[in-house]
Amino acid sequence: MRKQRGFTLIELLVVIAIIAILMAVLVPALSKAREKVKDISCRSNLKSIGIAMLMYLDAYDRKLPPANSANGFLWFNTAGVQFTPRTATGDTYWGIYYYDYLKDLNVFGCPSLTHVPEGLIYNNGGREPKKVIRESAFALNYHSRMRGRNTNTVYKQDEAIFCYDMSEPRPEGGTDDSLHNNDIKGAMNLTQYRQGGSRFFTYRQIFRHNVRYADANRTGGRLNMLWLDGHVSTLNETTGDDVERRWYTGDKN
Repeated sequence: MRKQRGFTLIELLVVIAIIAILMAVLVPALSKAREKVKDISCRSNLKSIGIAMLMYLDAYDRKLPPANSANGFLWFNTAGVQFTPRTATGDTYWGIYYYDYLKDLNVFGCPSLTHVPEGLIYNNGGREPKKVIRESAFALNYHSRMRGRNTNTVYKQDEAIFCYDMSEPRPEGGTDDSLHNNDIKGAMNLTQYRQGGSRFFTYRQIFRHNVRYADANRTGGRLNMLWLDGHVSTLNETTGDDVERRWYTGDKN
């Protein structure tokens, strides 16, 4: 009778080593592929918001809503009733002005927004913050020059920001919460989010796509931006030297 031969310990260890090498090669590639899908989804959502924005402008004589009572993340009040522009409060998300043209809250979400900005969610409406942020992942350009403005008066609509990736719902256009550095070369943007700022903990959620560094002060990534003419582009991590203030104001200078 023949004696059956099994795997030797050395052979088993070789197989395990090969599997470990394959995993080391494949896991990072799969992780990058997943993030790329999230990035594409995020940009697709922004494009859909852009279509809704243009439809809104067509219906309201090219005038942007002031969004005065929309500086939070919520779509629903504590009774579970969805906000409208007339019933908006300080906790309401700005997307309510454009909801009628989309009818899908998920469009205002970004799969890459993983960290809940606890200090920015002033009121979560009794819901889990992680669920709230899935439907309110973009920041509206709330510079004083753009509030309620007729877009026909904007200098270049393809160079005027409408909204972009960020955990804050409504940046007001100053260097403390916006991407520009007031056109002062070498100065710093987003000072409130830099080391020592009150919102330092959420800086990594701004340039959150294609992240390359684990440094708390640097991601090496980029963000997605929707412009007033409806097109979407990306912006690499920056201190503001390559971002013009007029992108927020809509003016020539």
